[in-house]
Amino acid sequence: MRLHAWPTSPYARKVLAMAVETGLREKIALIRTNPGEPDSPIGELNPIGKIPTLITDEGEALYDSGVICEYLDTLHDGPKMFPPKGPERWQALRWAAMGNGILDAAVLRTYERRRPEGERSPDWDARQKERVFRILDRLEKDEIKKFGKGMNIGLITIACALGYLDLRFPEEKWRLSRQGIGMWFFTFGKQPLMAYTEPVEAI
Repeated sequence: MRLHAWPTSPYARKVLAMAVETGLREKIALIRTNPGEPDSPIGELNPIGKIPTLITDEGEALYDSGVICEYLDTLHDGPKMFPPKGPERWQALRWAAMGNGILDAAVLRTYERRRPEGERSPDWDARQKERVFRILDRLEKDEIKKFGKGMNIGLITIACALGYLDLRFPEEKWRLSRQGIGMWFFTFGKQPLMAYTEPVEAI
């Protein structure tokens, strides 16, 4: 399999973390792909034009990150990261949605920061930041006590989202009023799926 991705993409990190956790990492060749470059092949591989994009052994292109993660979950015999049924499934998917909510808003903020200064919208950026902090507060208040010691796609997504906040917005110190989720991330981040996939460059 071939994974088209960029080193600092949190969505790509989610896929790679999934691959590490399920023992599939060595079966995936990582192709460094910047969708913003004029000669990028991503548009032909994926009409949405985004990374990550996975090319399966059969030559099929899969996207987006959630679809790729669910596909990888069918390729191993260990505990499933997408619980098949029952309350555990909906809980994991809810957490994944919350993690993706953080990621979507944080990535939009990153793009906004790259616009010329006179074209940026402080109000729009503030709304995205508020969305991130609202999700973090809900995780701290209601969800962290349900995390337990298991592993699923929801926890992976949340961890990748928190890692992206550290990468792009360290000055906002999201842990200050959220010590519970901060301690959880400190412990969770020591696991191989996070240590192996941590970005080494802030491009």
